[in-house]
Amino acid sequence: MSASAEDILAASEAGARGGNVVFCVGSVLRGDDAAGPLLAKRLEDDPVAGWLAVDGGQTPENDLGYLRRLAPQRLLLVDAAAMGLEPGAVRRLRAEDVAVQSLITTHTLPITYLLGELEQMCGEVTFLGIQPGGTEFFDPVHPRVLAAVESVYAALVEGGNFEQYPFVTL
Repeated sequence: MSASAEDILAASEAGARGGNVVFCVGSVLRGDDAAGPLLAKRLEDDPVAGWLAVDGGQTPENDLGYLRRLAPQRLLLVDAAAMGLEPGAVRRLRAEDVAVQSLITTHTLPITYLLGELEQMCGEVTFLGIQPGGTEFFDPVHPRVLAAVESVYAALVEGGNFEQYPFVTL
């Protein structure tokens, strides 16, 4: 007897429940806003033990139910964030930073809502923003943004210590 799609999904979720999730957010059509999805693709191609990648795309709120079922202990949220820095700069952000700055977003719901929901369902949430150079439709991805994606990937490989990235100062 073969397993149903629901059985396979339930077993997969059970195996990842309580673990570590990288929640990648952004639009592949909008230049440097693709930073999150590029990291998700990198993790799909070369997984990091102990981390599950979830590509939230342009509508990350659609994945909240899935993430709630996973109930990760640690969640790393990666998204492009206009912080007034050089393209490719990576900073840790807090919910209050996002609320005060009203950081640029290409998402349907405010990122503050998303962060609030994630903080309720996860033991620890870290938000890494990658400064975009351009987010117009069909802009190319800036080389420094690509390097930032690789930097975050390397931090995951090295154990998931994100303290190397300073908090944004607004």
